[in-house]
Amino acid sequence: MNKSIVKISTMSGKLKDIPAINTNTLSNTFCQKMSKSKNDDVICTKCYSVEMLETFRKNCVPAFEHNSEVLSEAIIPDLYLPFINNAVFRFSGHGELINYNHIINLMNIARKNKMTTFTLWTKRKNLVKKYIAEHGKPSNVLLVYSNPIVNSIAKKPDNFDKTFNNVTKDSPEINCFQDCRDCLLCYTKNDTEIIIEKVK
Repeated sequence: MNKSIVKISTMSGKLKDIPAINTNTLSNTFCQKMSKSKNDDVICTKCYSVEMLETFRKNCVPAFEHNSEVLSEAIIPDLYLPFINNAVFRFSGHGELINYNHIINLMNIARKNKMTTFTLWTKRKNLVKKYIAEHGKPSNVLLVYSNPIVNSIAKKPDNFDKTFNNVTKDSPEINCFQDCRDCLLCYTKNDTEIIIEKVK
């Protein structure tokens, strides 16, 4: 019997069929600060999650807020972490790391489910650095640095496997242009370290 207290979502749109553990962007102070930036070059000002959760995905807010609370308030005992039987899994299809407890809980989920490859997108390099310095990086986790600045291609930071960048104009460098399930460039170990998508 699965006693997990963490709610798992099946994504839609570009992320169709990718299971994910999401949190509430609308209550995340980091997300709210970034989405209200006066700098139009910050990708968070065009946040798909904020737009969706304020409109046609309002019904997801209670489940995502539940995850925000249980993942950030305390370290979850192993018994109450989910069992995952998918080949690939996404952390934070909606939301961003809230605090240090949050990343510990996500990495503990990965350590519990060694046959699954987990991918975490985050802008919070400081939390990643602290976690890896204290605990090391699980071998089945891919860390993607989510570059906050549009039209600026970021190099891969220390501790990360890839960077995800956004541009506003067509370019031959764009390599993100299809459904994630059909591509899996971000979700598998490969030689591509820089991912570039055109802002929609």
